[in-house]
Amino acid sequence: MEKGAAKSTVHVKKYPTRQAMGEAAAVAVAGQIRQLLEQQELVNIIFAAAPSQNEFLAALLLEEIDWERINAFHMDEYVGLVADAPQGFGNFLKDRLFAKVPFRTVHYINGNAPDLHAECSRYAQLVKQNPPDIVCLGIGENGHIAFNDPPAADFEDPELVKQVGLDSVCRQQQVNDGCFAALSLVPAKALTLTIPALIKGRYLYCIVPGRLKAQAVYNTLYAEIKSLYPSTILRTHPGMTLFLDEQSAGMLNTNEL
Repeated sequence: MEKGAAKSTVHVKKYPTRQAMGEAAAVAVAGQIRQLLEQQELVNIIFAAAPSQNEFLAALLLEEIDWERINAFHMDEYVGLVADAPQGFGNFLKDRLFAKVPFRTVHYINGNAPDLHAECSRYAQLVKQNPPDIVCLGIGENGHIAFNDPPAADFEDPELVKQVGLDSVCRQQQVNDGCFAALSLVPAKALTLTIPALIKGRYLYCIVPGRLKAQAVYNTLYAEIKSLYPSTILRTHPGMTLFLDEQSAGMLNTNEL
C-alpha cells in the first residue's frame, strides 16, 4: 500500500518523549471515559500490562474519573507463574492501577487455574457480558497485540480467550523490557484475549514507546494487513488512536504525522 494511506484510518499522535506520550494518552482516555459516562451508566475497559504502559497508567491515576462506574479487565496472562510473581500481568496492573482506585469490578485472568480451558471460557463469558467500550493496548516487537503472536494470530478467531504458545521474539521482549533476567525464565505459554475480542472495543488507544518498537510501528501502518503482522488489523478499526514517542516513530515520515 502507498504511504499515507494509514492516515485515513488511524489517528497517529507523536510526542517528543515517552513521558509526554503517556500523559497525552491518559488525557485522551480519561476524556473518552467521561464522555461515555455522560451517555451510559457503566464503562468497560481492557488494559494492557507492560512497561510500555507505565507512563500512561501513572498519568491516568491523576485524572478526574468516576472509577466506581468502571469495570476493568486485562488482556493476557502467563501460564504457570507463581501467584505473587511481579511479572504476572494481573499483579502488574494491580500494583500500578487496579488497587489504587475504586473500580466497580476488576476481573483477573488466572494463569494457574486447574482447568485452563474452563478459565478461558469463564473469562470469555465475562467479556461477552461486558462488551469493551475502551481497549488500552500496546504493540509487541514482533507486532503482536495481547499475546497473539505472528503468524498464529487469527483475525477471525472463533474464540474470545484462548491458550497460546509464545514465540521466541515475544519471549525475548520480556527480557529486553527487564521483566525477566533470562529467556529461560520466561513462560512459554499464556492465556490471551484474541484479536476479535480486542477489536470489539468501541475505542482503541494504542500506546507504543521505544526504539525497539519502531519496525513494528512502521509495519502496523504500512505492511499488508495479514497475520504475519498482527497489529495491522488495527488499521481496520474506525476508533483507533496510536500514541508514539520520538523513538517508536523513528521509521515514519514526519511529514505524515
